[in-house]
Amino acid sequence: MKTAYFDNAATTFPKPEEVYTFMDSFYRECGVNVGRGQHKLSARANALMEETRELLLDLFHCPNKRIVFTGTATEALNLIIRGIDIPKGANVYISPFEHNAVTRTLNYLQKSRKFEIIQLDVNRDRIEYDIPAIENSFNNKPPFCVIISHASNVCGALAPLDIIFKAAKKHNAITVADMCQTAGLVDIDLSSNVYDYAVFEGHKTLYGPMGVGGFITKNDTTLPPFLYGGTGIESANQEMPNEIPIRFEAGSHNIQAIAGLNAALKWIGRIGLGKIFEQERHNKTRLLESLEKYDNITVIKSESAIGVVSCLFENYSSDNIGQVLSDHDVAVRTGLHCAPYAHKFLGTFPAGTVRFSVGYFNNDEDFQMLESALDFIEDNS
Repeated sequence: MKTAYFDNAATTFPKPEEVYTFMDSFYRECGVNVGRGQHKLSARANALMEETRELLLDLFHCPNKRIVFTGTATEALNLIIRGIDIPKGANVYISPFEHNAVTRTLNYLQKSRKFEIIQLDVNRDRIEYDIPAIENSFNNKPPFCVIISHASNVCGALAPLDIIFKAAKKHNAITVADMCQTAGLVDIDLSSNVYDYAVFEGHKTLYGPMGVGGFITKNDTTLPPFLYGGTGIESANQEMPNEIPIRFEAGSHNIQAIAGLNAALKWIGRIGLGKIFEQERHNKTRLLESLEKYDNITVIKSESAIGVVSCLFENYSSDNIGQVLSDHDVAVRTGLHCAPYAHKFLGTFPAGTVRFSVGYFNNDEDFQMLESALDFIEDNS
């Protein structure tokens, strides 16, 4: 049964065919542990992992930096935020659009460290970052760190990371970019020293599988390890190795997921980042054209945004609409999308919204199925 899939912000689906085939073939032929054996299979698995790191560094134009693999972006954000040792009384700046992976971690730390969490200024009408106001805030309350979701997973609003991080670096702030919704979609150069940490998630806009995420960091990061355990080297040493990324990669790597990410990165390289972005923008335009035909739908839009759109349906809760759409084989996300701060900012808390998010593979049939379901909702309102 065909499903019109508009939940790409949760995970892109489907994946490129080569992701499925390479994951299967590599795991069958070489599904062994990286760095745990002096044999050809282990060496081949290690070579794949190192090639995947190089592909990521090439994608982000930052050969001067290092890739650390984690199981998820949530793990990576915890490693970074808990590791930067936020002091008592510090000013921690975040966007209004942060995921619970950021806000819950900060909430946990704030209970014992008593630092201040400050939201960056964003114009509510245009959903656009107010740079002069942000710079003024930095001058009045110098930031210890600035954590920004590159694109909102609720409304798609893009943050001008380079501008904000340059302003933050005037105060020697630590900078953290959450790129889960943009890595592999938006071309960005992370070679600059204004980027201390940039987090990615394999199964979203990188079009890889679940089970692998990570972050990009400078060579001289002083973060402590998040996990302690075996690394395959220096086994007699009861301290974690200092070498990056091994310092942060205790335990066995998910080589099947890394194989899928490797194939996805090669697919991105073959198709071209620009073409992928243009296709998503085209699909977003089609989505908006479909949604805006209906008087019973209010669309929340940002002028600068990726293909993520939140909506309110007159007289119905988001969960009710989600169920009706599901009954018509249309997949969306409803509720708060693990981002309650964003909904408070947008005025949609606590009920949340119906979120539609397009990807590279949405096609005419998807939009036809969506409009048929929306017709049904309108006719039965």
